[in-house]
Amino acid sequence: MKDPYQTNLPYLTYASWLKKRYGQKVYKIPVNTGGTCPNRDGTLSYGGCIFCGEKGAGNETLSASISIQDQIKRNEAYISKRYHANLFIPFLQDFSNTYVDFETFKSHIEACLGEQIAGIAISTRPDCISDQQLDYLNRISEDNHIDICIELGLQTINAKTLRILNRQHSLSDYVDAALRIKAHHLQLCTHMILDLPWDDEVDAVEGAELISVLRTDFVKCHALYVERGTKLAQMYQKNQVQLLSVDDYIDRVVLFLTHLAPDIALQRVIGRIPEQDSIQTNWHISWWKIREMLIDRMRAQHLMQGCAYRKNRQKLIGKIVL
Repeated sequence: MKDPYQTNLPYLTYASWLKKRYGQKVYKIPVNTGGTCPNRDGTLSYGGCIFCGEKGAGNETLSASISIQDQIKRNEAYISKRYHANLFIPFLQDFSNTYVDFETFKSHIEACLGEQIAGIAISTRPDCISDQQLDYLNRISEDNHIDICIELGLQTINAKTLRILNRQHSLSDYVDAALRIKAHHLQLCTHMILDLPWDDEVDAVEGAELISVLRTDFVKCHALYVERGTKLAQMYQKNQVQLLSVDDYIDRVVLFLTHLAPDIALQRVIGRIPEQDSIQTNWHISWWKIREMLIDRMRAQHLMQGCAYRKNRQKLIGKIVL
């Protein structure tokens, strides 16, 4: 299969997608809004997902006591100097950033706008975004000529695993949110944990095929790391959960990518958190080394992203009208 972005890699990278769209380097800027999640404050549950720490995936963001504008300015200054970039995408990263009242939500989005802003990314839950918010984001996107992407944590399509993870949402919640996001002409990024010990290889394949059918634009792939202070950490220390090996993870990522539509860009092939915040992160192997192991595996097997996609799903996709 020919690489349309000429990266000579076996999958489509987000960096190459950004450069093709904007004609230059674009960097995402993490933003901490100081929010929370209905899965932590008692609305749905207490304590959140078993893998989620007290920082809600905001381990490397600036303090929420710093205004959104100042967080963006500080990161712009640093990234501009180090990477010679002039365009940025603020990423509302920690917890569920649509889980606020509408006026607060609007203020967060408006604080992200600026001359050097190419887009805005918003992390949230599949069951935690309203049509009012989507209508507003559509107007902001059109009025300011920027891309807006909603990042949804799906993690797995397996209903039993979702319950074990204490996600407190269903697969149908994700499908509903994905359809509404795309209907509002917004971008969609889907997060997947591909080595969950309660899943199997079929779940990885079906996950790739489902999000392809729903036309997600981007994917972030994660391994299951063990963050300190989480329910998962307690389970791990009591030997109640056995993590898969790095080879198992790579096997599942290969399966996932080969069944993923070839025009979906990979924002991440493996996640990470600071070592001081974790008991076990990525088998204590650097993310770039795992990335190289994945690339080597795919090249050795002559595999490309999407090479199994059209054969398995072309007829089904043709029947679905979004």
